[in-house]
Amino acid sequence: MCWGYMGWGSGFMMFFLTLLIIVTIFWLLRSTNHHGKEPSVKESPLDILKRRYARGEITKTEYEDMKRDLT
Repeated sequence: MCWGYMGWGSGFMMFFLTLLIIVTIFWLLRSTNHHGKEPSVKESPLDILKRRYARGEITKTEYEDMKRDLT
């Protein structure tokens, strides 16, 4: 029987190399996404409230009421 150049070994090596390439690409994509991000800093509730108001998620009266509750 003729199994090709190296028989089952070449099929296994092709599978292993393909898997290795896929894993390497995945790892590179994930590692590049983390660069450039600032370390997460714990935000105060007032900072979160200001950000929500700036985004338009809450109205001015809601902002003022919540701010008064926090301070």
